[in-house]
Amino acid sequence: MNAPAAWREFADAATLAEALADVVADELREAIAMRGHAALALSGGATPRAFLRALGLRRLDWAKVTVTLADERWVAAGDARSNQRLLRETLFEGAAAAARFVPLHRDVATPEDAAAKVDACIARIGLPFDVVVLGMGLDGHTASLFADGDRIVAALDARATSYVSPMRSASAGEPRMTLTLPALVATRHLHLHVEGIDKRRVLESPHFARSPLGHVCAAATAPVDIYWSP
Repeated sequence: MNAPAAWREFADAATLAEALADVVADELREAIAMRGHAALALSGGATPRAFLRALGLRRLDWAKVTVTLADERWVAAGDARSNQRLLRETLFEGAAAAARFVPLHRDVATPEDAAAKVDACIARIGLPFDVVVLGMGLDGHTASLFADGDRIVAALDARATSYVSPMRSASAGEPRMTLTLPALVATRHLHLHVEGIDKRRVLESPHFARSPLGHVCAAATAPVDIYWSP
């Protein structure tokens, strides 16, 4: 891993979730105190559910926080695989319900149809983010940056001017909308939430640097804080 990194190891996923929620809440409070507002990008999937629920219960001025996602599956907002639904069932059940949410999904047929409008909405957030929390798949993908994605080269280009990109991949199942590498690394704090021995092996593999997440870490200017539990 080329970017500066700190490894934070926890006995179990529940302890990790509480610790990461405390840290992210503190970073959001700091941003609000310094700039009057905060911007947060979160990841979906199964791993962050307990963390998202814990973060949603933290007390801070959520009305001054803008929340978006690192990626979204192109399914209806009520679909079981929707990351927007995941946030609604976890983060937004607590005090964080007062936050402003910027979705990556729109009610149109394809992510390509919505890309320009979603990109403009992310631009209006006003990057850099204050906090980005990423996950990782066993194949080394993060957000919906899949190695076999149809737009992966452009989405991993550090010079890209788009904040989002549609992504289609045999590994992904349904089409996706994802933040691009430049958007993901435009943050004051970057946290990686990883659970399980198999994912630790991916992080420690000599091939990790060639993975999509490896490219993101190499381009990061903020230290990469890795939160891991077995």
